[in-house]
Amino acid sequence: MRRTVITIISVALSATYGILASGQARPAAQSLEQSPQYVQNYIDVISSAEPMKSASLGVVARTVGGKTLVDHNGEKKLIPASNTKLISTGLAMHVLGADYKFKTRIGYSGKIEDGILKGDLYIIGGGDPTLGVKDSIVSYIDATFAKWYNAMKAAGIKSIDGKIIGDGRFFEGQPEHGSWSYGDIGTYYGTGGNGLSFYRNVVDINVKAGPRVGAPISHEVSYPDTPWMTYTFSCTTGKKGTGDELYLYTNDLAPVGDLRGTFAIDRQPRKEEVSNKFGALTCALYFSRYLEKYSVKAKGGIADTDMAGNIRTAIYPLVTEGKAEDVDKLTILATTESPTLKRIARITNYESDNFYAETLLRMVAKQKTGRAEYDSCGVAAMKVLPSLGVDPSFGIDLVDGSGLSRQDNISPDFFCRFLTGMMSSPVFPDYIETLLSPGKGGYSARMQDESNAIKSRIFLKSGSMNGVRCFSGYIVPTDGGKEDTIVFSVMVNNYNGPNWKVMGQIDKIIALIASMN
Repeated sequence: MRRTVITIISVALSATYGILASGQARPAAQSLEQSPQYVQNYIDVISSAEPMKSASLGVVARTVGGKTLVDHNGEKKLIPASNTKLISTGLAMHVLGADYKFKTRIGYSGKIEDGILKGDLYIIGGGDPTLGVKDSIVSYIDATFAKWYNAMKAAGIKSIDGKIIGDGRFFEGQPEHGSWSYGDIGTYYGTGGNGLSFYRNVVDINVKAGPRVGAPISHEVSYPDTPWMTYTFSCTTGKKGTGDELYLYTNDLAPVGDLRGTFAIDRQPRKEEVSNKFGALTCALYFSRYLEKYSVKAKGGIADTDMAGNIRTAIYPLVTEGKAEDVDKLTILATTESPTLKRIARITNYESDNFYAETLLRMVAKQKTGRAEYDSCGVAAMKVLPSLGVDPSFGIDLVDGSGLSRQDNISPDFFCRFLTGMMSSPVFPDYIETLLSPGKGGYSARMQDESNAIKSRIFLKSGSMNGVRCFSGYIVPTDGGKEDTIVFSVMVNNYNGPNWKVMGQIDKIIALIASMN
């Protein structure tokens, strides 16, 4: 049914929808619960009582044809959290195309003599966020390494006098946005990256509570191996019911990290995913180990490149050894490609993957401004939005691609204008495929009391962080044309109360909006 609905939406860009999810025509007259005034009254009631009373609540729902159904603080800019991914995935697909693939290249400096590379071997990143990950859409990393090795073999390289260098210079600037919390940047969801990553730039650490409260936890660094890192563990076993409060404190200035916080005594052992600030170096390490299986060794060891373009060796402290060769002066041996952008964007929104989202927006910046620094991301977005018919001059302050920054401020009105604009993009059929319906996947707990006839017509993205809960998306009409599709955004900031109660009220608002078509 999902694919049928999406197909009909696509056709409706120039025709009518026909009968959709419920299979029933719209009633001749709406009941009271299906009226805009009823929804507005409901919002007025809940916004005057806790947990919404102390919160900032913004709600907009309008048809693509321009009829406003609900507008409550619609132009108020709020923290969107992961609703930001609607914008980063949409812009990336619109600018780059749904079938775009990131490219990674293998090249070398110097020359080949008698099977010996008299120079350095470069792994030249092109922004691919999937390199080395274990998603179902990606080939196992050894398959990629085999292509690189076969290209070296065809060129006659049997040994390397120099280094294997992980080159991440394709993305300029800092790996993280400067406004991200220091506690966040050591987590899997706050890891940054440059142009060459590996395994989403994450390290897995197996942790287990100690025998008593206050005792050290058991820990084992699992995968990938990062032998240049020195990890310390200041963390302890916490009281029953306190959950997982472990955070790695690290950055890319030195190969050190300290795991701090507590892990509750009643928690089961688990895999803790923490940030790896040396993804390019990790990629070089694992490719060097792959080559050693075929007796191809690099006498100079492995290295990466820093933000200034210096070669940085994998020893402590990290030592720079001159400038890396300009990429356009390297001899290219092979190019490998990522999965298509539409598949990456689907995982980005399905799983709310921050690492993928950041890469997508930075790639838009690279395409539109020639630079991938975070300062360029907002500039690029402002350049692209008018091509979707979206006025960027009000309703949006965009600083990153994932929504991890609390400096992102976007209004419900802007989300509705953006979602409407995306319907005119050639990539819209693939874009809407990146969104889920309530009751499916990560939204299995959403709107449990509503019928499938309601839920199956809703396609949305969530956004959440402490004190923030947002949902924005599309509601397909029971019948009618493109102009009857509802775009909506429900955003709550700074609420005072349990998450479940806020989520229940948001679910009700969305269900009431859906009942209007």
